[in-house]
Amino acid sequence: MQATLLGILGLALLGTLHAQDSIPVQADFQQDKLTGRWYSIGLASNSNWFKEKRHLMKMCTTIISTTAEGNLEVTSTYPKGDQCVTRNSLYTKTEQPGRFSYTNPRWGSNHNIHVVETNYEEYALVATQISKSTGSSTMVLLYSRTKELSPERLEMFTQFSREQGLTDDEILILPQTDKCMADAA
Repeated sequence: MQATLLGILGLALLGTLHAQDSIPVQADFQQDKLTGRWYSIGLASNSNWFKEKRHLMKMCTTIISTTAEGNLEVTSTYPKGDQCVTRNSLYTKTEQPGRFSYTNPRWGSNHNIHVVETNYEEYALVATQISKSTGSSTMVLLYSRTKELSPERLEMFTQFSREQGLTDDEILILPQTDKCMADAA
């Protein structure tokens, strides 16, 4: 019985590791070049919160900085109703450059974050595998240094999101807004 249970757990872990390995990471990742201000242009997710809140979502501002320990401090400011909400997250570096982990203290979810592709000056494509006691989900973010990106970059985001198993109704180009944009300077 124990051997069977261990075997099942081993297969589950192997499947999780394989899923993480299937998400690419930027070659020769240079963390210092990722720092600074970004705008969230696109968001794709198969999570329940995304499905429920999708119609309310707007572009937000994210500031990325490096901590003394070499981790990433990620501060996002976004409109929520009549207010601007700021969320701080600490992405802990892993042994693989361009890959980070984060545990959400509020929801108890574990995030495996991959910087998939970036040219550092224009865009960054980030994929996250999220796991918690109720299940797992995938999230893909498209960041831009400006409030607009070329149709080719938007299509790259959409295509990559589809490759991660997300459907068109789980992929959103975020509507532009000026609300909360100045607060994140």
